[in-house]
Amino acid sequence: MKYSTTVSSSRRKSRKAHFSAHSEARRKLMSSNLSKELQARYGVRSMPVRKDDEVLISRGMFKTREGKVTACYRKKFVVHVANITREKANGATVPVGIQ
Repeated sequence: MKYSTTVSSSRRKSRKAHFSAHSEARRKLMSSNLSKELQARYGVRSMPVRKDDEVLISRGMFKTREGKVTACYRKKFVVHVANITREKANGATVPVGIQ
């Protein structure tokens, strides 16, 4: 059962809204949970991620690694974290995007 009549429950419409969202909406979509002590200090559960934040990666190949956010690419829905890189075939190192 639908809870809000103003929001569509259609998969097609929600995907369209997600991928065609403007920059300020993407900022909110790219939020992350705060640690327990930060939740207690600020009284909120999550906040949008921004440059120079300390983050702990909780999923994927780089799980349990932590570091400082070096860049937030809203266009790609990706965050780059310091020391999370991979080596290209030509030997250059590139940052890996964390979703």
